[in-house]
Amino acid sequence: MRSSLLSWIEEGNITIPAILFLEYRNIKLNEYELMLLLHINTFIEKGNGFPTPEELSSRMTISTTECTEILRKLIQHGFIEIIDECSTEGIRFERYSLRPLWEKLIDQFLLNKKGKQELSRQSEETDLYTCYEKEFGRPLSPFECETLGMWMDDDHHDPSIIKAALREAVMSGKLNFRYIDRILFEWKKNGIKTIDQAKSQGRKFRQKQMHGRDPQAEQPSSTTVPFYNWLEQ
Repeated sequence: MRSSLLSWIEEGNITIPAILFLEYRNIKLNEYELMLLLHINTFIEKGNGFPTPEELSSRMTISTTECTEILRKLIQHGFIEIIDECSTEGIRFERYSLRPLWEKLIDQFLLNKKGKQELSRQSEETDLYTCYEKEFGRPLSPFECETLGMWMDDDHHDPSIIKAALREAVMSGKLNFRYIDRILFEWKKNGIKTIDQAKSQGRKFRQKQMHGRDPQAEQPSSTTVPFYNWLEQ
């Protein structure tokens, strides 16, 4: 993903100023450094890959000396680099490359994304524990908490699937961790990964059990919904 984003930036498919304005503080740039980088980017886009400090400072409110100092810091801190190249005529020349800047922006973007995903996961996990405690009507024991963690971390069950297994156990009147663990085992064995798949699987099992019952035995209790006993698998 990092390499793809970098390619999109270098090909001009991503609006750079917008990203810079949002993230420049997070990658440790001040306003003068930001504006200087934007001017360098503009020069590059216009075909001037190595603008002089004089050319850059003429567009800003800083002197040539200050511009030179900022350029030195940007190179030193890894925001820009000077590339030594050779033309087809054999003439050597230098140009600025903003690739280090784009790499820092991408790293920051991915860091932000990872942070949001982690917050979302933490929220889901908290909600999961709360949901289980509500159904069990008590705080979970350390062993039960560890089991929930193992379902997520070791077995890689999504929290929504673990909630669905809890609902299945409640419907079956068998509210215990051994029963829920068996449901999750069967779902994983059958490739069940979404809520819709889990609901469909549950319906199929209950329909199968209903069809296998003796109609004569259904008399007064015919309104009772049959449930699949996962522990008998």
